[in-house]
Amino acid sequence: QIEGRIAVEGHTDNVPINTFAYPSNWDLSSARSVAVVRRMLDVAPLPPSRLTASGFADTRPQAINTTVDGRARNRRVEIVVKQPLDEQSGAMLREIR
Repeated sequence: QIEGRIAVEGHTDNVPINTFAYPSNWDLSSARSVAVVRRMLDVAPLPPSRLTASGFADTRPQAINTTVDGRARNRRVEIVVKQPLDEQSGAMLREIR
């Protein structure tokens, strides 16, 4: 079993969208992440308090948006597992602060 919090992050390319369902890329990227969170809750026994959904629109591209392939790579959902710190790592972090 995976411990820690799970962040689901939706992304888009930089081509503006303006539809009834998705007035902007912010709406589309958020909807993507929420859809994944809902699916995860449907199929896995995860407490909802461990999950977050975020939309980043086109602000965090992985590839250039000037090509079809680059835009396709930027339309994605990332799942980030945030593990709790062990005691030693936590102590080091507190010391740095």
